Amino acid sequence: MANLLSLLAPAPRRQSTQSFATTLRHLGAFGLFFLAILDSSPIPTFGGPDILTAILSASHRNPWYEYAAMATAGSVIGAYITFRLARHAGAAFLDRKFKKGKVSKFLKLFKKWGTGTLAASAAIPIPTPTSLFFAAAGASDYPVGKFLAVVAISRGFRYSVIALVADLYGRHFVRALRHPTQYWGWMLLFVAITIALIAGGIMLNRRLETVPAE
Repeated sequence: MANLLSLLAPAPRRQSTQSFATTLRHLGAFGLFFLAILDSSPIPTFGGPDILTAILSASHRNPWYEYAAMATAGSVIGAYITFRLARHAGAAFLDRKFKKGKVSKFLKLFKKWGTGTLAASAAIPIPTPTSLFFAAAGASDYPVGKFLAVVAISRGFRYSVIALVADLYGRHFVRALRHPTQYWGWMLLFVAITIALIAGGIMLNRRLETVPAE
C-alpha cells in the first residue's frame, strides 16, 4: 500500500508519504474519505483515491460499495470546497493555477462545454488536476445544484467501477492502476466507454431541454 501511494510524491518526500499512506490504509474507509476530500480540493493527489479505493476493495475487509460510497462522498465535499473558494475569489483563483493569459480562454472553453468537460474530468480515472475544472465552475456562473449533481454522478460511476473491478480481480487491477501504460488497451476502452456515456447523457439532456412543455 505504502509503495503504491509513495509513487505520488517526489523521492525526497517518499518516507513521510509512506507513513501517511500506511495511516490511511489502517483508517480504511475513513482514510479514503479524507483522501478523496483532499484530492478534490486545491491540493490534488493525482489519483490517490483511485489507488486506495482499489486496494481497500481488493482486501475484502468491507463490501466494495462502501469504499465507493465513501470515496464519492469525500470527493463531492472536496469539489464543493474548491467550487466555493473559486466562486468567492473569481478568476483570481484560476490566475494562480494557470499561466498568464490562459484563464480567459479556459473559462470560455468551460462555458461552452462546461457539463461535458466537468463530467469527463470527474469520471475518467486519469491523474489530471480535476480541481481546475471544479474551480472553473465556481468562477463562472455554473449552477451549484447542477455542479453537485454532475460531480456526484460522475465520481459515483468512477469509484463504483474501480471498487467493483478491484473486488473481482484484486491485485491484477491494482497493478493496472500502478502501471497504466502496460494496460493501455483496456484503459482506452474504459475511457472510450465513459466518454460515450457522458456524450450520450449530454445529448439526451439537451434534447429534453428543447422539447416544448405541454
